[in-house]
Amino acid sequence: MAAPTSVDDYLAALPEESRAALEKLRKRIKAAAPEATETISYQMPAFRDHGRLLVSYAAFKDHCSFFPMSTKVIDAHREELKPYYTRKGTIRFPADKPLPAALVKKLVKARIEENAARALSR
Repeated sequence: MAAPTSVDDYLAALPEESRAALEKLRKRIKAAAPEATETISYQMPAFRDHGRLLVSYAAFKDHCSFFPMSTKVIDAHREELKPYYTRKGTIRFPADKPLPAALVKKLVKARIEENAARALSR
């Protein structure tokens, strides 16, 4: 498969169940970060906020993943993430059980705050 040139291209190439799960996730991220812009980074859909990567997501053979790109954010929400497989910067979930909207919103807002704090510290 050729590298996707847009988020829509990426999603169009997925099986229906994965596409549906990631489209829900995409909408939830957009709702939580309306000023963020979409891009492709590391051949996956991603969002940028004020020039910095915010979050990304992807589909794999047996699961979907949400990448908050922050171990601190994952650690801070560890209790809510117990039902999911987590590692360093990834949260895995089955395509037929997308991440809850409230959880996505919390994670995205935490990343926005983290990026803002980094920008201020420069």
